[in-house]
Amino acid sequence: MPATGQTYIIAGAGISGLTLSLTLAKFGATVVVLERNETVQEAGAGLQISPNARRVLDRLGLSLPVEQFALEPRALDTYRRDEATPFFSMEFGPIMEERFGAPYAVMHRADLADALYKASRRFANIDIMFGVRRWDVVSHARGVTVSIDEANGQARTTRANAFIGADGVHSQTRREALGGADAHFEGRVAWRTLVPADSVAGHIASDSVSVFFGAGHHLVAYPLPHRRQVNLALFLPGGPDPDPARPSLQGKGALGAILAAAGSSWTPWPLYTVQTKTWHRGNIGLVGDAAHAMVPFQAQGAAMGIEDAAVLGPLLIEGGEPESAFARYAAMRQDRVERVAKLSASNGRIFHMRWPMSLARDRVMQFQGPRAHLDRLGWIYGHDAGLGDFVQ
Repeated sequence: MPATGQTYIIAGAGISGLTLSLTLAKFGATVVVLERNETVQEAGAGLQISPNARRVLDRLGLSLPVEQFALEPRALDTYRRDEATPFFSMEFGPIMEERFGAPYAVMHRADLADALYKASRRFANIDIMFGVRRWDVVSHARGVTVSIDEANGQARTTRANAFIGADGVHSQTRREALGGADAHFEGRVAWRTLVPADSVAGHIASDSVSVFFGAGHHLVAYPLPHRRQVNLALFLPGGPDPDPARPSLQGKGALGAILAAAGSSWTPWPLYTVQTKTWHRGNIGLVGDAAHAMVPFQAQGAAMGIEDAAVLGPLLIEGGEPESAFARYAAMRQDRVERVAKLSASNGRIFHMRWPMSLARDRVMQFQGPRAHLDRLGWIYGHDAGLGDFVQ
């Protein structure tokens, strides 16, 4: 279904925006991406790519760079706060691909963003404008008109079939173009850093994701072999403007060794969520965190944005009027995204349980066994967002 003559403007050159730009361009549409930063940038460090997201990336021709830069973990090891060995492990590795048709992987966010950017550079019908100072969009019966203040200070006006905001949790598209609400601060801060792999060798497995449970907090650690580093994300209660000093947490065992290796290198990232039913109006729509930012306790934020792109792209191309395509997209996606967001929020409460509830949690996990998550989360990992007709 060629889309010659169709033009789409996307605000944001993050993972969701670049995935959507590739999807539309592969159908022949012209795509203009507006990015405020001077280069492709991804906040945070690590990224988990579950089979539902990996399937989309593979169909877009990104299987090789993902394989090159990612680790497919053997397991997810869970630790009690100050213990040196895991009390329970969930099996990952080959069973994930056997069960869901694609592997589970972890990688650096910047590596995926760079792979998406390099893939987009191979399309003459994708134009990425960096350093955009400001844009304004107006929806009308025949599409949208967008006024753009470019990096060099010049202004231009362009028209397109539709405008898609992939501009993140604090989305200008959602707040200004659609009149939506501000993001909601969730009372937690993600402290992120990278440490040399050698600095934690012997304390956590070099082929697994490690999660440390504590009263009111938890830490996620996983190797990035391509960079010879380990990604760390420590989740603590906090305010929306955290002191950039190192987080006030101490520990023993493996956790203590990891905290010592990190030292004062942490960067705080306040956690915000977005809850809105208004994903579109007229010829303007939203994807990714702009529509449904969630807490990261099921590691599905980026995956949901990747799924969004796989669903919305074909609908825009084949749907005739963008407004009807946006409506179908919202109807197909909102219930699923809401369910994932609720699970993520629930996980946050479970991870941070205090004694004696934490003891009950741990015993339930052990009783269920190392493969229980395959059935419990099959509705997430086994989901096929589409793009199956693509020829790589």
